[in-house]
Amino acid sequence: MNRTDFYYDLPEELIAQHPLPERSASRLLCLDGATGALEHRVFIDLLELVRPDDLLVFNDTRVIPARLWGQKETGGKLEILIERVTGTHTALAHIRSSKSPKPGARIGLAREEGQTPTGEHELVVTGREGALFALEAPGTQSLIEILNDIGHMPLPPYIEREDSALDRDRYQTVFAAKDGAVAAPTAGLHFTQDMIRQLDERGVSRATVTLPVGAGTFQPVRVDEIEEHEMHAEFVQVDEALCQAVYETRARGGRVTAVGTTAVRSLESASQGDAGLQPFYGDTRIFIYPGYRFRCVDAMITNFHLPESTLIMLVSAFAERRAILRAYESAIAEQYRFFSYGDAMFITVNPASREPL
Repeated sequence: MNRTDFYYDLPEELIAQHPLPERSASRLLCLDGATGALEHRVFIDLLELVRPDDLLVFNDTRVIPARLWGQKETGGKLEILIERVTGTHTALAHIRSSKSPKPGARIGLAREEGQTPTGEHELVVTGREGALFALEAPGTQSLIEILNDIGHMPLPPYIEREDSALDRDRYQTVFAAKDGAVAAPTAGLHFTQDMIRQLDERGVSRATVTLPVGAGTFQPVRVDEIEEHEMHAEFVQVDEALCQAVYETRARGGRVTAVGTTAVRSLESASQGDAGLQPFYGDTRIFIYPGYRFRCVDAMITNFHLPESTLIMLVSAFAERRAILRAYESAIAEQYRFFSYGDAMFITVNPASREPL
């Protein structure tokens, strides 16, 4: 298939630049994967759409304040975006500067762009791994502690403003638990603690995967033939408790509903073997596009995705490309809000895209 098969024209004013005052006030476009039927609802209606026997699978990763401003010993200013935390004091990162720092270079960290380093925190460049720089925090403070003190929330490139104190709360799910992501699993941003309580009261089960979303999630598809695209690696944790919850859901006739494309990719990555869903700990490069047959996921909650992105290809595999593009066309006509701080969709799988159970 061609990359342009997944293009749609989005008015710039529909790209949400700020979150709504209330998380669950977002709109919810429902797409029946079997029929292509659409229904316009609000996110709180999800309480009526999920069934007591269903299982909701959340990504419990926590977004870290991964954006840093620094200065080399030579005086050159630079910007750091942590890509992956690799240890208590170490990470791999993108560095933007006029001249790349060499191994051994010490970087003093500032609180804001253009400011002089405070002298409180510094990082040392220890090497390179491809396009990424290996960094180490040489003092007693952990890297996460430094980021929490001086880092900025890494808002997506299409949010054209600086981060604010509000983003520390709102660019984070209420169930976030494990530090490491540099982009939010945005489908989860709509949930409130009260919604989760009501889901529990209705008998809907919950389980979690962990996939720390990296900056690679915004990497565009540059090749014309999508089959030639090489996915970036992301580390996935799917544990035995999650697998057991899925098996129990299947036994009682419930649906496995993934909250976000990262949960979809985690579940499907762990389902590739002949034995079906199994615990999985490691990197995944799974690329899901039309023609893929889903082995685990029956329904998904997801935000709207960029044109020609791997994520619009994923949802097109789930519910058929033309149905997705019609849904996006309807959302644009109805003035839905798009992308990370935007509205959501509830999609059930097209039976033709599902492996037989």
